[in-house]
Amino acid sequence: MKSIQARAAVPLLAVLLLGGCAAGGGSSEKTTSPTTGATATTATGAITATAAAATITIKDFDYGAPLTVAPGAIVTVTNTDAAGHTVTADQGAAFDANIPGSGGTATFTAPSAPGSYPYHCTYHPNMHGMLIVK
Repeated sequence: MKSIQARAAVPLLAVLLLGGCAAGGGSSEKTTSPTTGATATTATGAITATAAAATITIKDFDYGAPLTVAPGAIVTVTNTDAAGHTVTADQGAAFDANIPGSGGTATFTAPSAPGSYPYHCTYHPNMHGMLIVK
């Protein structure tokens, strides 16, 4: 009985795998990668905007150049230093990410309101950066 079930499962599995991989298979929704900042077109033709992904790389206790992102973008922070750091908005609670050292990463969502958002590391008062939302 078990060998009959196993033989029946093999063709069914093949059909499922080939159906999902065949040209035109899968979702009818066309999208672009969120990292491009392009738009996505749904099956009904509606166009939706996507926020571009952005990255801050902490190296040698420095955030690097100011980063410009779209409102609501997902910002990934990578910490190459051995020490842990934060990316904490100077005013309010717009964002606050704790990033472990030695290759640690964290993400946060950029504010939805356009503007300049200075930030700092709560552990190292000499570290300052700028997030520009537009």
